[in-house]
Amino acid sequence: MTQPPAADAPVLFQHRLRVYWEDTDAGGVVFYANYLKFFERARTEWLRALGVGQQALREATGAIFVVTDTAVRYRAPARLDDELLITVALRSRGTASMTIVQQAWRDVVGQGTLLAEGEIRIGCVDHGTFRPRRIPTEVTRNMK
Repeated sequence: MTQPPAADAPVLFQHRLRVYWEDTDAGGVVFYANYLKFFERARTEWLRALGVGQQALREATGAIFVVTDTAVRYRAPARLDDELLITVALRSRGTASMTIVQQAWRDVVGQGTLLAEGEIRIGCVDHGTFRPRRIPTEVTRNMK
């Protein structure tokens, strides 16, 4: 993936964030694992934009989301005070899981610098048993 997500995974949501001291390593660049945190924040805000709060979802339905697989490719460093744009694109959705393509950009998607890109597989499980379960309609009804 060197371009924004392909036509089969259009960008559904964008989240802006700033790089802080706590995000950087001894070299002064964003620590590689922090991109997973940035991706998580963007997915959470995407769900919130769909009208889904994760705590409320758990309380109402017993469903929670867990990350089951990740693959991240790092392209360029982000540094202190950079403003990043994190994208969320739904690649596929099954009954109990979804695969999301995410990218971190400095500046504008497709015109700025692609910093990192990842494919994250999310499973829906019962919060008490951690057994797979259907993604609640509260989540899927507003997804494209």
